[in-house]
Amino acid sequence: MAYETLDHTVDDGVLTITLNRPEQLNSFTVTMAQELERSFREVNDDDSVRAVIVTGAGRAFCAGMDLSSEGNVFGLDETKQPGLTDMADLDAPAIERVRDTGGRVTLAIHDCKKPVVAAINGAAVGIGATMTLAMDARLVSTKARFGLVFGRLGIVPEAASTWFLPQIVGLPKAIDLALSAEILDAEATVAAGLAAKAYEPDDLLAAARETVDRWTQGRSPVAVALTRQMVRRNSAYEHPADAHRVDSLAMFHASIGDGKEGVAAFLEKRAAQFTGKASQMPAFYDEWIAGAADLFACRTTEPPRGDSE
Repeated sequence: MAYETLDHTVDDGVLTITLNRPEQLNSFTVTMAQELERSFREVNDDDSVRAVIVTGAGRAFCAGMDLSSEGNVFGLDETKQPGLTDMADLDAPAIERVRDTGGRVTLAIHDCKKPVVAAINGAAVGIGATMTLAMDARLVSTKARFGLVFGRLGIVPEAASTWFLPQIVGLPKAIDLALSAEILDAEATVAAGLAAKAYEPDDLLAAARETVDRWTQGRSPVAVALTRQMVRRNSAYEHPADAHRVDSLAMFHASIGDGKEGVAAFLEKRAAQFTGKASQMPAFYDEWIAGAADLFACRTTEPPRGDSE
């Protein structure tokens, strides 16, 4: 399918999504949001793809929202007066143009079954920065710049970044980054814990490719998808017993699937030939990702401290 703002290429199972508005420094539009969300939803069922790299065309990664758009530049309906109760159902037609477009993208990245790496080749500002926080690693070019600049515009961080950012850098640093609205160079981006490492521009994509290959080559696609989501979600539960419930289901289904081949290959000292497909996950997976795991009927509770029999 053709894209207006993106370029898709697949090489040996790795999909590279290139933000492709170089004359506008790959600035973000509602169309780009729709195309990115669609890309990360559709790749879940594409078994020819094992990982995703996101980068930018030209000298920028993404210079933030395209502020030259007519009307509300964020694509929002200014006739609405939404409240918290209106946001209960994110799929309700009434809030179609209330929802933050960047958040649609990062939620799709968060739900993705394939590992996602950002290869930040230049300026990543505003949504250009926050969209990468939902990805599994951020590698930066020495020419990269990273800025959560919302405070300079009188707006607030979006794209669910106030959920992702503290998990990456910790709460005090997240508050400083969000309120100072500074633009960091590559060295400062790495020092802040926002990126793994800075690379020379010509080495950036190769480094991103090395990362996703290390994570996915010769691995079970089902186990990779399960592991990615378990690491992302299980620590948010109130009690480790809830993580244990998910771990148990994931381990059970993995052990009767690609796990059988993995054990056999280990014992026979050969490379495993996994046949599981990320498009065909265990039955509990969709229910879990949709949030049903938050409704466990039986939760482990601890007795009040200091009480005696």
